[in-house]
This record gives sequence, structure tokens and C-alpha cells, in this order.
Amino acid sequence: MPRIIVQKFGGTSVGDTSRIRRAAARAVAAQQDGAQVVMVVSARGKKTDELVSLAGEFEVDPPAREMDMLLATGEQESVALMAMALREAGAEAVSLTGGQIGISTDDTYGKARIRAISTDRLKEHLDAGRIVVAAGFQGVSDSGDITTLGRGGSDLTAAALAAVLGAERCEIYTDVPGVFTVDPRIEPAACKLDRIGYDEMLELASLGAGVMHSRSIEFAGKYGVPVVVRSSLTDEPGTLITRAGVPKRPVTGLALVRDAARVTLAGLPDRPGVMAEIFRRMADRAIPLDMVVQDLSVQGIAEVSFTVPQEDLAGALAAAKSAVDALDGAEVTVGTDLAKISAVGAGMPDRPGVAAKMFRTLAEIGCNVELVTTSEIKVSCLIARDRADEAIRAVHAAFALDQAADADAGGAPGDDHPLSPQEQRVRTVVEGLQGMEDIVVADVSLDAHQARLSVRPVPDRPGVLADLFEAVAGGPEDDPSTGATVDMIVQNVSHAGHAAISFTVPESEAKYAAELASAPAAAWGEGEVQTDPHVAKLSVTGVGLRSHTGVGLKLFAALAEAQVNVQLIGTSEMRVSVVVAANEGEAAVEAVRGAFGIG
Repeated sequence: MPRIIVQKFGGTSVGDTSRIRRAAARAVAAQQDGAQVVMVVSARGKKTDELVSLAGEFEVDPPAREMDMLLATGEQESVALMAMALREAGAEAVSLTGGQIGISTDDTYGKARIRAISTDRLKEHLDAGRIVVAAGFQGVSDSGDITTLGRGGSDLTAAALAAVLGAERCEIYTDVPGVFTVDPRIEPAACKLDRIGYDEMLELASLGAGVMHSRSIEFAGKYGVPVVVRSSLTDEPGTLITRAGVPKRPVTGLALVRDAARVTLAGLPDRPGVMAEIFRRMADRAIPLDMVVQDLSVQGIAEVSFTVPQEDLAGALAAAKSAVDALDGAEVTVGTDLAKISAVGAGMPDRPGVAAKMFRTLAEIGCNVELVTTSEIKVSCLIARDRADEAIRAVHAAFALDQAADADAGGAPGDDHPLSPQEQRVRTVVEGLQGMEDIVVADVSLDAHQARLSVRPVPDRPGVLADLFEAVAGGPEDDPSTGATVDMIVQNVSHAGHAAISFTVPESEAKYAAELASAPAAAWGEGEVQTDPHVAKLSVTGVGLRSHTGVGLKLFAALAEAQVNVQLIGTSEMRVSVVVAANEGEAAVEAVRGAFGIG
């Protein structure tokens, strides 16, 4: 079987004829090395912005269909120019639009999802010795209309073509030499990573790392496509995104989302069905929720907060207000000028105290934390936007990420490594998908042996989180032999200068964790540790949970139908977790598995 390489070149990499020639030379070199080559190119430079600006000169709201027709021309210009450059370099080449390739999508203009790709025409050209230059960012709907794939669409096209062709790797050429521990424009001491896992990269991409868009990482991870991110301007090897041979670091990298906005729904009745109603309104407007936080209710009144991109705030507010109209006494508040900083690392489960160290670092620079949510491999904090750069630099230094060193690379991109049970479940689900970008829910799991601890009230000031979780972890040195094992951490917004913090631990450690937490609570003079030694944590795990806005709705609708109330909520890119009463755990997992078709 011939080796196939997919190379993707972004807008800056094809900005002028000299850069187009440089990109063409890379493709020719790969072909001369014995590979069949597919190039995916974006629109040149600021071409898409120029087209959007032109459309804006008309005093009408441009129809989405016509915007897709217009924007698709940017990539068509690029592929034709690239094919000419390849011929100038002595190679046979053919340029193809998304429709000519055979990329079939749904009819969601501007954010279309790939349903299927026909490879017959591609393989015919490749077998004839031609380099195929494919237009990224576009496809054709069932009705024959041109559609565009939305942000990161060219990366997505490249990953998708690599998947269906069984490519050896997908090379993403950009204006940076790889994936860094943090954006080097914020912290010049950032280090380039040699290798990173799909899960870590997916979290970083969704949390603001701009090297690749999260949809393309979702796709690559789902189909097991090795991806190399490298510079189009140098010959540096770049960063390999894969599942093979990736070292498990406590913290691999940091990400920053500058344009976060918070929406809080307060005064909610604490009963089954409330969260389903809220998520239904958000899904109706396709609002992508990010940090979703619900802390323990007080006297039958609950509160939930979530973050959205600033550009989606108006839609999120409208959806939230329509939800609370049906809920007597509920009110909506908003927080703006916020940023979210996140630490991501596959080794976090093996290193208690990562969250405590992050909280202490923020406290030392006097940076207060408004919301907290965690997953197995991520800690995210919502802070004031004007403190974001300082906070990122401080956390980067605290975890010594300027000295990042990769372990043994563990083999070439195409090496065969055994799949983990979860990866095998993902692969099994993928094989049965009707559409290539359909959501993959790999597992609905229940941990019926957890305990919940809530500390309230606590003063809303820097250092409180650090004091609490250093105590629970056994001290600032993170000695796992002396502390309790913290799973979920949830902090919602404060009121009148006081906040509440909840977290879960194994039920066998409940009493010990409460003792550890009581010391800082007593030092605050008013904090009290409330413990429920028997709760259950239900988790929905998969790929595409956040980009498919109906996942939360399906989860909470199933719980509402089963009359299961939710105590805590925590989210990440690949998992939505809720804490419920221990005696409701089995009913909850049965209902949710049924909703997602998990046997």
C-alpha cells in the first residue's frame, strides 16, 4: 500500500507567490521521497477578512448560503495558484474544490459538519502520480449547495482526508514551529513540546491554544490520525500529536481564553428538570457552554454559572432569561472582562496537589479566582482579564515549564501501540457512525463510592483556595502519602464577599479529608465543613461533547425523566460529570446510558 502524507498550509503560509513556491517545494520533496501527497490549503493571508468586509458593504444581512458561496472562493484561488506552482516545480498536480473531492456535509451554512468523504477521485489522481491540491474549509450539502466548515475548517479538512485515506501522518504547516507549553507571545520562556497526546491537545485547543482548532483535534483523535504541527518557514521537526509514546507530565501546558463572559442563574429551585430546561434553551440557540459550575444548593435554592465566548454573550443571556421566566424567583447576572486560565497534564491523576500549587501561585500575585472547575487532566480558573498575562507567566514558572523536557519519543508516528479500553470503545463507536463528525459517547460511568465535602462560607480573597487544597493535599510539597485524593473541585461565584467550595474524594477518605479541611476553615473564623460521606459521581465521556451543544441537554433531560436531582456539575472538553445522591446513582446511570444508547 502506498504511503500517503497530507500537508496543510494556512493562510500565512500561502500569503504570496514566494510562500506558495516554498510550500510547493515541500510537497514535491515528500513525493520524491516516495509518498503520495495531498495538500490542503487555506485562503491566502487576509483574503477571508477581505471577502467578509466586501459583503458588509451592502445594507442587508447577507444570507448564510450566499456567505458560504462567497467565502469558499478564497480557498479556490489558493488551490489553483498552488497547482500552478507545483507544475512550475516539475510535478504533476490537480486542484480540487471540496465538492470535487467528494466532501459531503450537512446543510448548516457557516458551521457545516462532515458526513462522508468519497475517496475514489482522490485515489485516482494519486495513483496517476499527481499531487492533489484540496480546498480546505468547504464541502457540499445533500442539496448541492457549497458549505463552509467554520473556524479551523482547513485543519479539519486535512485531518478528515488523512483519516479516510489512511495517511501515514497529517502535517500542519503554520507560522509557529510547533506546540508550546504556553503562547510564546505571552511568555517568551515557553518551551516547544516534541510530543503531546490527543486528549491534552484537545483540552489546550479548546481552552485557547491557537495552534489548531479543537474540531480538528477531535477528528484526529477519534480516527487515530498522527498530526505534526510545524513551521512552514523552517525545517524544525515540530510537535507530534499522537497517542503513542507520550510522557505523562503533571502539567504539560497552559492555555488562556481572554474573551470569557460569565452567566449566572441564581435562585433556581433545587429539583429535577431545572438543568434540562436551561440546557434546552442553550441548545436551541447553539450556544457553546464552556465552564459549567453548579455548587451545592442551600435551603432548596440552587445556582449555576457557565462561561461563553464574549461574542456569544447576547445569545446566552437571551436563552438564560427565557429559561428563568419559567422558574419563579430565578435571576440572571453577568460577569464580563474575564479570562480563563487552564493547566493541562495527563499526569495530574498521579500527582495530588497540582490544583493547590496553581491556587497558591495565583494567591502569591494577589489574583483572585471567581470560578473553578476541574477534570482528570485539567484545572481551570476564571480570573479578571487584566491579570491574565501576569497569571499565566506566574503559573508557567511555578511548574517549571520553561525547563520542559520530553521523555523517550517512543517510536514513529505510525507505530502500532495497543489501545486502552476507552480508546477501544471510542474506535468501536466510530465504526458505527453515520456521519464522520457525529458525537462519540464512549462511556457512561458511575463511581458510587465518593464523598462530597463543601466548605462555606469562605472569604472571597486570594489564598483561600490555596490554603484549603494545600491542607487537603497534605501540604505544599504534594506528598501523596499524607493527603486525601481530590477528584472534582467546584467553586461558583461569590456573594457579599463570601464564596463556597465543594469537592469530592473517595468515600474511604471522607473523614480524613474533612479533618484536613477543617484547619483552614477554622482559621478563617467562619468556615464550616459539611460532609456527605456517600454520593455518586456520574460521568459521560467521549469526543465532541462541547462542540455538539445538545449533549448537556440529553444528559439532564434523562436525569429529569428519572427524577434524579443534581448536586454538583463539572465539565471538561471530553467529560461532563455530575454528583447525585448515592441512592440515586444506579437509576441515574441507567437513564443516561439509555439516552445515549450505551449498553
